[in-house]
Amino acid sequence: MKKYQHYIDGAWRDPLSGVWFETFDPYRGEAWALMPRGNGADVDAAVEAAHRAFATGDWPALTPTQRGALLRRLADLIGEHAEELSAIEVRDVGKRTAESLPQIQYLPQSFYYYAGLADKIAGTVVPLDRHDVFNFTRHEPLGVIAAILPWNSPLMLTAWKLAPALAAGNTVVLKPSEHGSASVLELMRLVERAGFPKGVVNVVTGFGAETGGLLTVHPKVAKISFTGSESSGRRIAETAARDLKRVTLELGGKSPQIVFPDADLDDAAHGVMAGIFASNGQSCVAGSRLLLQNAIHDQFVDKLIGQMRGLRMGDPADPRTQIGPIANKPQFDKIIDYIGIAKSEGATCVLGGRAARHNTGGWFVEPTIFTGVSNAMRIAREEVFGPVLAVMRFGNEDEAVNIANDTCYGLAAGAWTGDHRRALSLSRRLAAGTVYLNHYRSVSTLSPVGGYKHSGYGRENGVEGMMAYLQTKSVWMGTADIPNPFPPAK
Repeated sequence: MKKYQHYIDGAWRDPLSGVWFETFDPYRGEAWALMPRGNGADVDAAVEAAHRAFATGDWPALTPTQRGALLRRLADLIGEHAEELSAIEVRDVGKRTAESLPQIQYLPQSFYYYAGLADKIAGTVVPLDRHDVFNFTRHEPLGVIAAILPWNSPLMLTAWKLAPALAAGNTVVLKPSEHGSASVLELMRLVERAGFPKGVVNVVTGFGAETGGLLTVHPKVAKISFTGSESSGRRIAETAARDLKRVTLELGGKSPQIVFPDADLDDAAHGVMAGIFASNGQSCVAGSRLLLQNAIHDQFVDKLIGQMRGLRMGDPADPRTQIGPIANKPQFDKIIDYIGIAKSEGATCVLGGRAARHNTGGWFVEPTIFTGVSNAMRIAREEVFGPVLAVMRFGNEDEAVNIANDTCYGLAAGAWTGDHRRALSLSRRLAAGTVYLNHYRSVSTLSPVGGYKHSGYGRENGVEGMMAYLQTKSVWMGTADIPNPFPPAK
Protein backbone atom coordinates (compact mmCIF):
# COMPACT_ATOMS: atom_id res chain seq x y z
CA MET A 1 0.00 0.00 0.00
CA LYS A 2 1.07 3.59 -0.60
CA LYS A 3 2.59 5.10 2.52
CA TYR A 4 2.17 8.84 3.05
CA GLN A 5 4.08 11.29 5.27
CA HIS A 6 3.29 14.58 6.98
CA TYR A 7 4.35 17.73 5.13
CA ILE A 8 6.06 20.04 7.66
CA ASP A 9 8.47 22.95 7.13
CA GLY A 10 8.88 22.18 3.45
CA ALA A 11 9.82 18.51 4.02
CA TRP A 12 8.13 15.11 4.02
CA ARG A 13 8.32 13.63 7.52
CA ASP A 14 7.36 10.36 9.15
CA PRO A 15 5.08 10.68 12.19
CA LEU A 16 7.17 11.15 15.32
CA SER A 17 5.24 8.31 16.95
CA GLY A 18 6.27 5.96 14.14
CA VAL A 19 2.62 4.96 13.72
CA TRP A 20 0.50 4.93 10.55
CA PHE A 21 -3.19 4.11 10.09
CA GLU A 22 -5.14 2.64 7.18
CA THR A 23 -7.35 4.69 4.90
CA PHE A 24 -10.08 2.84 3.03
CA ASP A 25 -11.36 2.72 -0.54
CA PRO A 26 -15.14 3.03 -0.03
CA TYR A 27 -15.92 1.34 -3.35
CA ARG A 28 -14.16 -1.86 -2.31
CA GLY A 29 -14.39 -1.51 1.46
CA GLU A 30 -10.70 -2.23 1.83
CA ALA A 31 -7.57 -0.37 2.91
CA TRP A 32 -5.55 1.14 0.07
CA ALA A 33 -3.01 3.47 1.74
CA LEU A 34 -1.33 4.29 5.05
CA MET A 35 -1.57 7.74 6.63
CA PRO A 36 0.75 9.11 9.31
CA ARG A 37 -0.91 9.16 12.72
CA GLY A 38 0.01 12.55 14.06
CA ASN A 39 0.34 13.51 17.72
CA GLY A 40 1.13 16.57 19.77
CA ALA A 41 4.78 16.58 18.75
CA ASP A 42 3.87 16.62 15.05
CA VAL A 43 1.33 19.40 15.63
CA ASP A 44 3.88 21.46 17.55
CA ALA A 45 6.48 21.00 14.80
CA ALA A 46 4.01 22.14 12.13
CA VAL A 47 2.81 25.19 14.06
CA GLU A 48 6.35 26.22 14.99
CA ALA A 49 7.36 25.95 11.33
CA ALA A 50 4.38 28.05 10.27
CA HIS A 51 5.12 30.63 12.97
CA ARG A 52 8.77 30.95 11.89
CA ALA A 53 7.72 31.32 8.27
CA PHE A 54 5.24 34.04 9.21
CA ALA A 55 7.62 36.02 11.42
CA THR A 56 10.93 35.73 9.56
CA GLY A 57 12.47 34.75 6.26
CA ASP A 58 11.25 34.95 2.70
CA TRP A 59 7.47 34.94 3.17
CA PRO A 60 6.95 38.22 5.09
CA ALA A 61 9.47 39.88 2.77
CA LEU A 62 7.25 39.25 -0.27
CA THR A 63 5.01 42.01 -1.54
CA PRO A 64 1.29 41.22 -1.96
CA THR A 65 1.89 41.15 -5.72
CA GLN A 66 4.61 38.55 -5.29
CA ARG A 67 2.33 36.43 -3.11
CA GLY A 68 -0.23 36.63 -5.89
CA ALA A 69 2.34 35.38 -8.39
CA LEU A 70 2.96 32.27 -6.26
CA LEU A 71 -0.77 31.60 -6.02
CA ARG A 72 -1.09 31.88 -9.80
CA ARG A 73 1.75 29.41 -10.26
CA LEU A 74 0.01 26.96 -7.92
CA ALA A 75 -3.26 27.46 -9.80
CA ASP A 76 -1.54 26.56 -13.09
CA LEU A 77 -0.12 23.38 -11.57
CA ILE A 78 -3.49 22.33 -10.17
CA GLY A 79 -5.02 22.78 -13.60
CA GLU A 80 -2.29 20.64 -15.18
CA HIS A 81 -2.72 17.84 -12.61
CA ALA A 82 -6.48 17.97 -12.07
CA GLU A 83 -7.07 14.45 -13.37
CA GLU A 84 -4.43 12.97 -11.08
CA LEU A 85 -5.78 14.81 -8.04
CA SER A 86 -9.32 13.75 -8.91
CA ALA A 87 -8.31 10.09 -9.22
CA ILE A 88 -6.78 10.19 -5.73
CA GLU A 89 -9.86 11.85 -4.22
CA VAL A 90 -12.19 9.36 -5.93
CA ARG A 91 -10.15 6.48 -4.52
CA ASP A 92 -10.00 7.94 -1.02
CA VAL A 93 -13.54 9.27 -0.43
CA GLY A 94 -15.63 7.64 -3.17
CA LYS A 95 -16.73 10.89 -4.83
CA ARG A 96 -17.76 10.16 -8.42
CA THR A 97 -15.33 11.25 -11.13
CA ALA A 98 -18.29 12.96 -12.82
CA GLU A 99 -18.46 15.28 -9.81
CA SER A 100 -14.88 15.29 -8.55
CA LEU A 101 -13.10 16.16 -11.79
CA PRO A 102 -15.15 19.27 -12.68
CA GLN A 103 -14.84 20.40 -9.07
CA ILE A 104 -11.06 20.09 -9.10
CA GLN A 105 -10.79 21.62 -12.58
CA TYR A 106 -12.50 24.68 -11.06
CA LEU A 107 -10.07 24.91 -8.12
CA PRO A 108 -7.52 27.05 -10.00
CA GLN A 109 -10.16 29.79 -10.12
CA SER A 110 -9.98 30.09 -6.31
CA PHE A 111 -6.23 30.65 -6.46
CA TYR A 112 -6.44 32.98 -9.47
CA TYR A 113 -9.15 35.03 -7.77
CA TYR A 114 -7.26 35.52 -4.52
CA ALA A 115 -3.98 36.00 -6.39
CA GLY A 116 -5.60 38.99 -8.05
CA LEU A 117 -7.10 40.18 -4.78
CA ALA A 118 -3.82 39.94 -2.84
CA ASP A 119 -2.71 43.46 -3.81
CA LYS A 120 -6.21 44.98 -4.01
CA ILE A 121 -7.09 45.08 -0.30
CA ALA A 122 -6.53 48.75 0.44
CA GLY A 123 -6.72 50.66 3.66
CA THR A 124 -8.71 53.86 4.03
CA VAL A 125 -7.80 57.46 4.76
CA VAL A 126 -10.20 58.43 7.53
CA PRO A 127 -11.67 61.96 7.32
CA LEU A 128 -11.27 62.96 10.96
CA ASP A 129 -12.99 65.74 12.86
CA ARG A 130 -9.65 67.52 13.43
CA HIS A 131 -6.87 68.96 11.24
CA ASP A 132 -3.69 68.28 13.22
CA VAL A 133 -3.45 64.52 12.59
CA PHE A 134 -3.53 62.20 9.59
CA ASN A 135 -5.32 58.87 10.14
CA PHE A 136 -5.40 55.82 7.92
CA THR A 137 -6.08 52.09 8.25
CA ARG A 138 -4.03 49.06 7.24
CA HIS A 139 -5.21 45.45 6.79
CA GLU A 140 -2.64 42.98 8.07
CA PRO A 141 -2.44 39.16 8.30
CA LEU A 142 -3.32 37.35 11.51
CA GLY A 143 -0.51 34.80 11.73
CA VAL A 144 -0.76 31.01 11.80
CA ILE A 145 -4.08 29.65 10.54
CA ALA A 146 -5.30 26.20 11.58
CA ALA A 147 -7.51 24.90 8.77
CA ILE A 148 -9.47 21.78 9.74
CA LEU A 149 -11.13 19.97 6.85
CA PRO A 150 -13.99 17.48 6.38
CA TRP A 151 -13.89 14.31 4.27
CA ASN A 152 -16.62 15.03 1.72
CA SER A 153 -14.77 17.48 -0.60
CA PRO A 154 -11.22 17.73 0.76
CA LEU A 155 -9.56 19.65 -2.07
CA MET A 156 -12.38 22.11 -2.72
CA LEU A 157 -12.55 23.07 0.95
CA THR A 158 -8.76 23.24 1.16
CA ALA A 159 -8.84 25.83 -1.62
CA TRP A 160 -11.58 27.82 0.11
CA LYS A 161 -9.33 28.21 3.17
CA LEU A 162 -5.81 28.09 1.78
CA ALA A 163 -6.10 30.56 -1.11
CA PRO A 164 -7.46 33.57 0.85
CA ALA A 165 -5.30 32.85 3.90
CA LEU A 166 -2.11 32.87 1.81
CA ALA A 167 -3.18 35.84 -0.28
CA ALA A 168 -3.63 37.79 2.95
CA GLY A 169 -0.08 36.88 4.05
CA ASN A 170 -0.79 34.24 6.69
CA THR A 171 0.82 30.82 7.04
CA VAL A 172 -1.27 27.66 7.34
CA VAL A 173 -1.38 24.27 9.04
CA LEU A 174 -3.90 21.99 7.35
CA LYS A 175 -5.47 19.11 9.22
CA PRO A 176 -7.52 16.92 6.84
CA SER A 177 -10.08 14.38 8.02
CA GLU A 178 -8.69 10.94 8.80
CA HIS A 179 -11.15 9.72 6.15
CA GLY A 180 -9.91 12.09 3.43
CA SER A 181 -6.24 13.03 3.70
CA ALA A 182 -4.65 11.64 0.54
CA SER A 183 -5.61 14.32 -1.98
CA VAL A 184 -4.58 17.12 0.40
CA LEU A 185 -1.13 15.57 0.81
CA GLU A 186 -0.84 15.13 -2.96
CA LEU A 187 -1.59 18.85 -3.33
CA MET A 188 1.51 19.63 -1.25
CA ARG A 189 3.70 18.26 -4.06
CA LEU A 190 2.34 21.08 -6.20
CA VAL A 191 2.83 23.62 -3.39
CA GLU A 192 6.49 22.58 -3.37
CA ARG A 193 6.81 22.93 -7.13
CA ALA A 194 5.14 26.35 -7.07
CA GLY A 195 7.99 27.62 -4.91
CA PHE A 196 6.32 28.59 -1.64
CA PRO A 197 8.89 29.16 1.11
CA LYS A 198 9.22 26.32 3.58
CA GLY A 199 6.81 26.41 6.51
CA VAL A 200 4.20 28.53 4.76
CA VAL A 201 1.93 25.51 4.17
CA ASN A 202 2.00 22.41 6.38
CA VAL A 203 -0.15 19.28 6.66
CA VAL A 204 -0.54 17.05 9.71
CA THR A 205 -2.83 14.02 9.44
CA GLY A 206 -4.40 11.89 12.13
CA PHE A 207 -7.40 11.69 14.42
CA GLY A 208 -9.36 14.53 15.96
CA ALA A 209 -8.33 14.48 19.61
CA GLU A 210 -4.70 13.64 18.79
CA THR A 211 -4.13 16.30 16.14
CA GLY A 212 -7.06 18.63 15.40
CA GLY A 213 -7.88 19.13 19.07
CA LEU A 214 -4.27 19.96 19.93
CA LEU A 215 -4.02 22.29 16.94
CA THR A 216 -6.96 24.36 18.18
CA VAL A 217 -5.35 24.97 21.57
CA HIS A 218 -1.82 25.70 20.36
CA PRO A 219 -0.80 29.14 21.67
CA LYS A 220 0.79 30.17 18.35
CA VAL A 221 -2.35 29.54 16.29
CA ALA A 222 -4.08 32.86 15.62
CA LYS A 223 -7.23 31.60 13.89
CA ILE A 224 -9.14 28.37 13.33
CA SER A 225 -11.12 27.77 10.15
CA PHE A 226 -13.28 24.67 10.50
CA THR A 227 -15.75 22.88 8.25
CA GLY A 228 -17.56 19.91 9.75
CA SER A 229 -20.21 18.83 12.22
CA GLU A 230 -22.07 21.07 14.63
CA SER A 231 -20.85 19.10 17.65
CA SER A 232 -17.20 19.48 16.66
CA GLY A 233 -17.77 23.14 15.84
CA ARG A 234 -19.15 23.76 19.32
CA ARG A 235 -16.06 22.23 20.93
CA ILE A 236 -13.76 24.32 18.73
CA ALA A 237 -15.65 27.52 19.52
CA GLU A 238 -15.50 26.81 23.26
CA THR A 239 -11.78 26.03 23.08
CA ALA A 240 -10.97 29.06 20.95
CA ALA A 241 -12.87 31.36 23.28
CA ARG A 242 -10.48 30.56 26.13
CA ASP A 243 -7.54 31.96 24.13
CA LEU A 244 -9.59 34.56 22.23
CA LYS A 245 -8.66 32.96 18.91
CA ARG A 246 -10.59 34.00 15.83
CA VAL A 247 -12.84 31.34 14.35
CA THR A 248 -14.74 30.69 11.12
CA LEU A 249 -17.20 27.79 11.35
CA GLU A 250 -19.14 26.18 8.52
CA LEU A 251 -21.23 23.50 10.18
CA GLY A 252 -24.24 21.30 9.56
CA GLY A 253 -27.38 21.91 7.58
CA LYS A 254 -30.93 20.63 7.14
CA SER A 255 -31.69 22.62 4.06
CA PRO A 256 -35.24 22.87 2.67
CA GLN A 257 -36.28 22.93 -0.97
CA ILE A 258 -39.78 24.38 -1.44
CA VAL A 259 -41.76 23.59 -4.59
CA PHE A 260 -44.90 25.55 -5.57
CA PRO A 261 -47.41 24.44 -8.23
CA ASP A 262 -46.47 27.32 -10.55
CA ALA A 263 -42.87 26.08 -10.84
CA ASP A 264 -41.49 24.23 -13.85
CA LEU A 265 -41.87 20.84 -12.19
CA ASP A 266 -39.34 19.08 -14.42
CA ASP A 267 -36.68 21.67 -13.54
CA ALA A 268 -37.65 21.45 -9.88
CA ALA A 269 -37.37 17.65 -9.89
CA HIS A 270 -33.93 17.83 -11.45
CA GLY A 271 -32.86 20.44 -8.90
CA VAL A 272 -34.18 18.39 -5.99
CA MET A 273 -32.38 15.26 -7.23
CA ALA A 274 -29.13 17.15 -7.72
CA GLY A 275 -29.47 18.75 -4.31
CA ILE A 276 -29.75 15.51 -2.34
CA PHE A 277 -28.71 12.55 -4.51
CA ALA A 278 -25.96 13.80 -6.86
CA SER A 279 -23.39 13.66 -4.06
CA ASN A 280 -25.16 10.94 -2.06
CA GLY A 281 -26.33 13.66 0.29
CA GLN A 282 -22.71 14.14 1.41
CA SER A 283 -22.78 17.88 0.86
CA CYS A 284 -23.04 20.66 3.41
CA VAL A 285 -25.90 22.31 1.50
CA ALA A 286 -27.71 19.05 0.65
CA GLY A 287 -31.42 19.78 0.15
CA SER A 288 -32.50 17.06 2.55
CA ARG A 289 -35.99 18.45 3.32
CA LEU A 290 -38.48 18.70 0.44
CA LEU A 291 -41.56 20.87 1.04
CA LEU A 292 -44.36 20.29 -1.49
CA GLN A 293 -47.61 22.25 -1.74
CA ASN A 294 -50.58 19.92 -1.27
CA ALA A 295 -51.85 20.25 -4.86
CA ILE A 296 -48.67 18.75 -6.37
CA HIS A 297 -47.44 16.48 -3.57
CA ASP A 298 -48.36 13.09 -5.04
CA GLN A 299 -47.54 14.06 -8.62
CA PHE A 300 -44.10 15.39 -7.69
CA VAL A 301 -43.19 12.43 -5.49
CA ASP A 302 -44.15 10.05 -8.33
CA LYS A 303 -41.98 12.08 -10.72
CA LEU A 304 -38.99 11.80 -8.38
CA ILE A 305 -39.43 8.08 -7.89
CA GLY A 306 -39.72 7.50 -11.62
CA GLN A 307 -36.54 9.41 -12.36
CA MET A 308 -34.52 7.85 -9.53
CA ARG A 309 -35.35 4.21 -10.26
CA GLY A 310 -32.74 2.26 -12.17
CA LEU A 311 -29.84 4.69 -11.81
CA ARG A 312 -26.45 3.08 -12.37
CA MET A 313 -24.70 2.28 -9.08
CA GLY A 314 -21.06 1.32 -9.05
CA ASP A 315 -17.45 2.37 -9.41
CA PRO A 316 -17.10 6.12 -8.73
CA ALA A 317 -14.14 6.21 -11.15
CA ASP A 318 -16.40 5.11 -14.01
CA PRO A 319 -17.86 8.24 -15.69
CA ARG A 320 -21.08 6.27 -16.35
CA THR A 321 -21.73 5.72 -12.62
CA GLN A 322 -24.63 7.76 -11.28
CA ILE A 323 -24.66 6.58 -7.66
CA GLY A 324 -21.37 5.98 -5.89
CA PRO A 325 -20.50 4.65 -2.43
CA ILE A 326 -20.75 6.34 0.94
CA ALA A 327 -17.38 7.84 1.82
CA ASN A 328 -16.55 5.78 4.91
CA LYS A 329 -17.88 3.01 7.13
CA PRO A 330 -18.87 5.17 10.14
CA GLN A 331 -20.96 7.40 7.86
CA PHE A 332 -22.53 4.36 6.18
CA ASP A 333 -23.56 3.02 9.59
CA LYS A 334 -24.97 6.41 10.61
CA ILE A 335 -27.13 6.65 7.48
CA ILE A 336 -28.51 3.14 7.97
CA ASP A 337 -29.34 4.02 11.59
CA TYR A 338 -31.24 7.15 10.51
CA ILE A 339 -33.24 5.17 7.96
CA GLY A 340 -34.30 2.88 10.79
CA ILE A 341 -35.18 5.85 12.99
CA ALA A 342 -37.37 7.36 10.25
CA LYS A 343 -39.27 4.09 9.86
CA SER A 344 -39.75 3.76 13.62
CA GLU A 345 -41.14 7.31 13.81
CA GLY A 346 -43.81 6.50 11.26
CA ALA A 347 -42.44 8.02 8.06
CA THR A 348 -43.35 6.13 4.88
CA CYS A 349 -40.44 4.86 2.79
CA VAL A 350 -41.46 5.14 -0.88
CA LEU A 351 -38.02 4.59 -2.41
CA GLY A 352 -34.91 2.74 -1.25
CA GLY A 353 -34.58 2.49 2.48
CA ARG A 354 -31.74 0.00 2.87
CA ALA A 355 -28.11 -0.77 2.21
CA ALA A 356 -27.47 -1.73 -1.40
CA ARG A 357 -25.73 -5.03 -1.99
CA HIS A 358 -22.70 -4.64 -4.20
CA ASN A 359 -20.24 -7.31 -5.23
CA THR A 360 -17.18 -5.19 -4.48
CA GLY A 361 -17.86 -5.12 -0.72
CA GLY A 362 -18.14 -1.33 -0.72
CA TRP A 363 -20.48 0.87 1.31
CA PHE A 364 -23.57 1.63 -0.77
CA VAL A 365 -26.97 2.96 0.31
CA GLU A 366 -30.00 3.07 -1.95
CA PRO A 367 -31.30 6.59 -2.69
CA THR A 368 -34.12 6.90 -0.16
CA ILE A 369 -37.29 9.00 -0.04
CA PHE A 370 -39.62 9.27 2.97
CA THR A 371 -43.09 10.82 2.80
CA GLY A 372 -45.48 11.52 5.65
CA VAL A 373 -42.70 13.34 7.49
CA SER A 374 -43.47 15.95 10.11
CA ASN A 375 -40.98 18.60 11.12
CA ALA A 376 -40.92 17.11 14.62
CA MET A 377 -39.32 13.87 13.41
CA ARG A 378 -35.59 13.37 13.82
CA ILE A 379 -35.29 12.66 10.09
CA ALA A 380 -36.45 16.27 9.54
CA ARG A 381 -34.42 17.91 12.28
CA GLU A 382 -31.03 16.17 12.36
CA GLU A 383 -28.36 16.11 9.67
CA VAL A 384 -28.12 12.64 8.12
CA PHE A 385 -25.47 13.57 5.53
CA GLY A 386 -26.59 10.81 3.21
CA PRO A 387 -28.95 10.08 0.28
CA VAL A 388 -32.11 10.41 2.38
CA LEU A 389 -34.89 12.86 1.46
CA ALA A 390 -37.63 13.84 3.93
CA VAL A 391 -40.82 15.02 2.16
CA MET A 392 -43.34 17.30 3.90
CA ARG A 393 -46.59 18.95 2.83
CA PHE A 394 -47.62 22.60 3.15
CA GLY A 395 -50.76 24.57 2.37
CA ASN A 396 -49.61 28.13 1.63
CA GLU A 397 -46.48 30.24 1.45
CA ASP A 398 -46.55 31.30 5.10
CA GLU A 399 -46.78 27.69 6.23
CA ALA A 400 -43.91 26.73 3.92
CA VAL A 401 -41.69 29.48 5.35
CA ASN A 402 -42.56 28.49 8.91
CA ILE A 403 -41.67 24.85 8.26
CA ALA A 404 -38.49 25.78 6.39
CA ASN A 405 -37.26 28.07 9.18
CA ASP A 406 -38.28 25.73 12.00
CA THR A 407 -34.81 24.26 12.38
CA CYS A 408 -31.67 25.06 14.33
CA TYR A 409 -29.75 25.16 11.05
CA GLY A 410 -29.53 27.82 8.37
CA LEU A 411 -26.90 26.95 5.79
CA ALA A 412 -28.97 26.92 2.59
CA ALA A 413 -32.55 26.91 1.28
CA GLY A 414 -34.16 26.62 -2.13
CA ALA A 415 -37.46 27.64 -3.70
CA TRP A 416 -39.04 26.70 -7.02
CA THR A 417 -41.74 29.04 -8.34
CA GLY A 418 -42.77 30.84 -11.49
CA ASP A 419 -43.77 33.94 -9.49
CA HIS A 420 -40.78 36.28 -9.39
CA ARG A 421 -42.30 38.47 -6.69
CA ARG A 422 -42.75 35.42 -4.49
CA ALA A 423 -39.19 34.30 -5.24
CA LEU A 424 -37.73 37.64 -4.16
CA SER A 425 -39.91 37.69 -1.06
CA LEU A 426 -38.69 34.19 -0.13
CA SER A 427 -35.07 35.29 -0.54
CA ARG A 428 -35.72 37.68 2.35
CA ARG A 429 -37.93 35.43 4.48
CA LEU A 430 -35.87 32.23 4.41
CA ALA A 431 -33.34 32.15 7.27
CA ALA A 432 -30.28 30.77 5.50
CA GLY A 433 -26.84 31.98 4.48
CA THR A 434 -27.46 30.91 0.87
CA VAL A 435 -30.85 30.98 -0.88
CA TYR A 436 -31.30 29.35 -4.28
CA LEU A 437 -34.22 30.41 -6.47
CA ASN A 438 -35.19 28.06 -9.33
CA HIS A 439 -31.70 26.63 -8.99
CA TYR A 440 -29.76 24.61 -6.42
CA ARG A 441 -26.31 23.71 -5.12
CA SER A 442 -24.00 26.00 -7.09
CA VAL A 443 -20.95 27.64 -5.53
CA SER A 444 -18.46 30.18 -6.85
CA THR A 445 -15.18 31.56 -5.61
CA LEU A 446 -16.68 35.01 -6.07
CA SER A 447 -19.72 34.52 -3.81
CA PRO A 448 -19.61 34.19 -0.01
CA VAL A 449 -20.66 30.94 1.69
CA GLY A 450 -21.68 30.56 5.31
CA GLY A 451 -24.49 29.80 7.69
CA TYR A 452 -27.12 31.26 9.95
CA LYS A 453 -27.90 29.90 13.42
CA HIS A 454 -26.21 26.58 14.28
CA SER A 455 -24.79 26.31 10.76
CA GLY A 456 -21.89 28.46 11.88
CA TYR A 457 -20.52 31.96 11.49
CA GLY A 458 -18.07 33.77 9.28
CA ARG A 459 -17.90 33.51 5.50
CA GLU A 460 -15.69 31.81 2.95
CA ASN A 461 -15.19 32.84 -0.70
CA GLY A 462 -15.59 36.30 -2.16
CA VAL A 463 -13.95 39.41 -0.74
CA GLU A 464 -15.45 38.55 2.65
CA GLY A 465 -13.52 35.29 2.59
CA MET A 466 -10.22 37.15 2.44
CA MET A 467 -11.16 39.81 4.98
CA ALA A 468 -11.71 36.98 7.46
CA TYR A 469 -7.94 36.39 7.40
CA LEU A 470 -6.99 40.04 7.99
CA GLN A 471 -7.07 42.42 10.94
CA THR A 472 -7.42 46.19 10.77
CA LYS A 473 -4.90 48.60 12.23
CA SER A 474 -5.57 52.30 12.72
CA VAL A 475 -2.51 54.55 12.21
CA TRP A 476 -2.33 58.13 13.56
CA MET A 477 0.29 60.58 12.30
CA GLY A 478 0.70 64.03 13.82
CA THR A 479 0.94 66.97 11.40
CA ALA A 480 1.32 69.83 13.88
CA ASP A 481 3.51 70.79 16.84
CA ILE A 482 2.58 68.92 19.99
CA PRO A 483 1.49 71.27 22.78
CA ASN A 484 2.81 70.75 26.28
CA PRO A 485 0.15 68.78 28.11
CA PHE A 486 1.20 70.44 31.37
CA PRO A 487 1.75 74.13 30.58
CA PRO A 488 3.37 76.29 33.29
CA ALA A 489 0.95 77.74 35.79
CA LYS A 490 0.21 81.40 35.23
